[in-house]
Amino acid sequence: MFSPAIVQRLLCRHECARCYTSTAKRSVLRQDTNKIPTHQYPIAKAGDRRVYVWGLAATGALGVQTSVKKQAKAYTDFVQHPSRLNFAENRDIIDVAAGYGFSTFAATCREGRSLWGTGINTDSQIGYHKLGGKQRKPFELLIYPAPINLSTVVGNNKEVQIVKVAAGRAHSLALADNGNVFAFGNNAYGQCGRSIIRDEDYFHAPVIKRMNRIGNETVKDVDCGQDHSFFLTESGKLYSCGWSDDGQTGQGRFGLISTPALVEGDLKGEQVVKVTGTADTVLALNGNGEVFGWGNTEYGQLNGDDDGNPQIASPRNLDFLKDCGKIIDIAAGGSYCLVLNDQGEVFAWGYGILGFGPEVEHKSRPCRIPPALFGRNDFNPSSRVRSIYAGVTHSGAINDQDDLYMWGHNRYGCLGFGNKKDQFFPLKVAVSARVLKVSCGVDHTLALCKAFV
Repeated sequence: MFSPAIVQRLLCRHECARCYTSTAKRSVLRQDTNKIPTHQYPIAKAGDRRVYVWGLAATGALGVQTSVKKQAKAYTDFVQHPSRLNFAENRDIIDVAAGYGFSTFAATCREGRSLWGTGINTDSQIGYHKLGGKQRKPFELLIYPAPINLSTVVGNNKEVQIVKVAAGRAHSLALADNGNVFAFGNNAYGQCGRSIIRDEDYFHAPVIKRMNRIGNETVKDVDCGQDHSFFLTESGKLYSCGWSDDGQTGQGRFGLISTPALVEGDLKGEQVVKVTGTADTVLALNGNGEVFGWGNTEYGQLNGDDDGNPQIASPRNLDFLKDCGKIIDIAAGGSYCLVLNDQGEVFAWGYGILGFGPEVEHKSRPCRIPPALFGRNDFNPSSRVRSIYAGVTHSGAINDQDDLYMWGHNRYGCLGFGNKKDQFFPLKVAVSARVLKVSCGVDHTLALCKAFV
């Protein structure tokens, strides 16, 4: 037998809305609302920060693996698209740094845990750890972020808030909010700012060097090159230590330097606001928008058309950049350089994938990358780049819409485009958040972001 409602619909030639409405109401009324599934969506808070990672995952540097068995088989595993990194304690991240197969993080302090690391740890470049309240020894490899134990240098009852991290090939620097610097990892070239010990066992006897003041000044920023370190003080003076066979410490000498000393040359008397160099070429920026360079200049990164000495041991004012306008940001890769002016325009020169297409791999003079490649168009004519970044062979830029653009060699998918093809022009990366900062490692990339609100 049919119900009266169905009989009415069958007899109605016009299939009027009244018939459908009646049937629909009966259907809803008969449904058991207790069985309807419910979903709870997370609500993003203003200023909520998160980290996205991509690139080679086999080293543990991405921190996304949770199974030791799976990690043991993941020799060539890589993450093709930006993937959100979830910290076990769900805390806000302040800063990130991508090293050679490892990553470090500065997080909001809770129970003394403000410095974290994951990835390769054969030289204690991510320190030793205190897991489960009992573990107090280093691990050769970590597959997810773990707190780095600083209690041996600050005391068990003292909390330290780390605000800036930097990572080199096998050493790390961490800057606390009180200006103290912690250096750990490989010190074979003096890059941790302490005496070089021949045949030192960095893994079984890890040492964390604590520097309260450098040059009798408080440090406000730190940066790592491949095997050297920089310390920028509040007064704008720059100190360095580590490997200087290419003159990359900028002290006018070559060799190994284990004690941080002042970088002068053309920088003498200048107030430095930023220093950068992921390999052996170094750039520094002063408060007037002038750029200084030193270190390796094999491809003319620091001397333009001049085919002179490929190694510069003292900072040199790069006056050939005067036509680029006032510079507000700098980035130095392995064999190329980038600068950003106050108009939001990016200039590139040197050797590599510079962003001008597959036919251009060397520029002896800075050339502007077309602004349209970073989102400037008829619908958004005022769009401009606000910050630039460089790894050894790949680059990144963030515009004023907090969008990330990347280009360069795409080793292990470190560009985040879902493939391993090299990218010859800047291309937007699909990150599900507003990008604040990018750190480019040798085979992976980290992005510090904030939620869309």
